[in-house]
Amino acid sequence: MTRTRILLCAAALLALSLVDIAQAATGPARARLDAFATGLHSLTGHFTQSLTDINGKVGKTSSGTLALEAPRQFRWDTLEPQKQTIVADGSRVWLYDPDLEQVTVRVQSTEESHSPLTVLTDLKQMDKDFKVAEQGEHDGLLWLRLSSTAKDPQFDYADLGFDANGLARMVFRDQLGSTTDIRFSGWQRNAPIPASDFNFVPPKGTDVIGDAPVISTQPLKD
Repeated sequence: MTRTRILLCAAALLALSLVDIAQAATGPARARLDAFATGLHSLTGHFTQSLTDINGKVGKTSSGTLALEAPRQFRWDTLEPQKQTIVADGSRVWLYDPDLEQVTVRVQSTEESHSPLTVLTDLKQMDKDFKVAEQGEHDGLLWLRLSSTAKDPQFDYADLGFDANGLARMVFRDQLGSTTDIRFSGWQRNAPIPASDFNFVPPKGTDVIGDAPVISTQPLKD
């Protein structure tokens, strides 16, 4: 799964934590979304993800943990089969690849603007930029589909699948026909998250590429 896809998913999850629950549900999947977001300030959990190409070939499954905290912070740690860390601190997104000893830094607002789901924080914006449709029930989940109305959309569609406990899957299909399937488990709602989890400091000797602030380096905390 590419870094861009991971960022899209993380931004989408962050958006879910900010949904205006006063918005009226328009169907059973939307009702599940509203219930999932009620009173939500922070969220931690586990994920597994896979990419299927246009020919139906499934790539290796990766897995890890994630943490999100309103309004703009998230952390996405891929643990298997290769380690990778993505941290959004509220102003920048840090993409760290320990094997390459490299971190790429980007302005967070730029990353968020590419997510097809961040508009879930604003129903009027969602109705303007996306076609939103209930997809019924399949695979034991209720599904909601977002299709961008942009001239050059990043994705063909993004589907959210909900079970009785909340968001269970996210499925993105890109313009080339590849599909990313992300499954979630072990959600912990509103558990305290250390501030240090969202404060990335590049390990000593790491190449830093992009729009990084002036900072000192120190070993990355395990």
